[in-house]
Amino acid sequence: MSIEMTDFARRRLFPGDGRRTAIQDITAEQFVERLNAEAPVAVLPGYAPFCRLHVHRNWTSTRCSVIAITDANRHQLRSAYEARTPAELPVLVRWFEGLEPPVANYLVPILYSREQMAKEGTPIAADWGIVGCLYTMEPAEIPMVPITMMRNALGVEEGGSGVPLDRDAYTRSVAFWSAHANWR
Repeated sequence: MSIEMTDFARRRLFPGDGRRTAIQDITAEQFVERLNAEAPVAVLPGYAPFCRLHVHRNWTSTRCSVIAITDANRHQLRSAYEARTPAELPVLVRWFEGLEPPVANYLVPILYSREQMAKEGTPIAADWGIVGCLYTMEPAEIPMVPITMMRNALGVEEGGSGVPLDRDAYTRSVAFWSAHANWR
C-alpha cells in the first residue's frame, strides 16, 4: 500500500509559515516517507468506504488539535467566517487563542482512496492520498466538524466528498464540538 500527500493537505498540515498548529519538526516529504515505511498502530474505518485513518505514535512536537471548553477558557474562544480554499464558500469556524495544548500522543492521517481522489478532481499515483491529519491524545478519531459533514453532503462541487449526511454521526459530532474547539 502506498500513501501520497495531496496539495490540499500539504497547505493545511505544512503551511510553511511556522504556525504552531501545523505538524512540527518534519517536512511533508519526511512525513509521507515515515507513513509509507512504518506500520500504523491501528487502522480505523473512516466516515465512508473510501476513507480510512492510520494511527501512528507521535514522533514530533505537534500539539493536540482540540481543547475542551471550560468556564476557565471560554472567554478565549474566537470565531470568523473562513474558507479552506479560494474555491470554497466561507463557513463559520471557531478556535481558541492564547492556550497551549499538550503534545499529542498520536498523529492520525486521514486517507482517501485513489478512486475517491480522482472523483474529487485530484488524481494521485499512490493507493491512498492524505487529506488531513488529527493530533490526538488517544488512538482514536476526533469526530468530524459538523460543517465539514454538511460540506461533504453538498458534493464535490462545493469542496465536499458527496457523502450524504448521517444524522446520528452529525448528532455525535455536535455533542463533541459543543464541548471542544480547535486552537490557533
